[in-house]
Amino acid sequence: MGDAIGQMLTSAVGIAISPLPLIAVILMLATPKGRPNGLAFTAGWIVAVAAVVTVVVLAGSGTDAAGDDGPATWTLWLKLALGVLFLLLGAKQWKDRPREGHESATPGWMKAIDTFTPAKAAGLAVALVVANPKNLVLAVGGAVSIAGSTATAGGKAAAAALMVLIATLCALLPLGVYLAGGTRSAQVLGDWKAWMARHNSAIMTTLLLVLGVKYIGDALSGLTS
Repeated sequence: MGDAIGQMLTSAVGIAISPLPLIAVILMLATPKGRPNGLAFTAGWIVAVAAVVTVVVLAGSGTDAAGDDGPATWTLWLKLALGVLFLLLGAKQWKDRPREGHESATPGWMKAIDTFTPAKAAGLAVALVVANPKNLVLAVGGAVSIAGSTATAGGKAAAAALMVLIATLCALLPLGVYLAGGTRSAQVLGDWKAWMARHNSAIMTTLLLVLGVKYIGDALSGLTS
């Protein structure tokens, strides 16, 4: 199981520190329906991440992803492709960053977040997982790493559950602060939102480049061994 956890950890942390879902849940918690919408968003996020991870791990494990000599060749080629994709996404993230003195345009859903119902909040969470290229690639990459590990079926299941838990921290932490923080929670969450929004491009660019290099290195090491 340790092999599976070690392989997926960077991808899970990458999802957890993704600024967009954290900003979304903080904005929701500041609305009149903050509690039900925050709970619905978190539930939708957990379900979406768990679904992607489960499907990929089951599909990969069902095709004998790991053999006696290590991961199956197809998992290494897929990791190589994902690594290249991470680098391309990182380059695009940096290229599209707001220039000095300018702010990025506010997405339409952020402007309408005051009118959200719990169903819309859950739907937004699902969309931010499966329709956001960065989060989807991170989730698939981590799941492929689990499927390609030498862990037992139980070890892969435990690693997948841990990956979902870590990847959900971007929603669980703000929700926990909101529910337990009392009157100070608004200031704390506001500071988090401002910091993440200000450093969004730098955070995601660094993350994607590091993951790209790691995935490519792992894949080339396996393919040439």
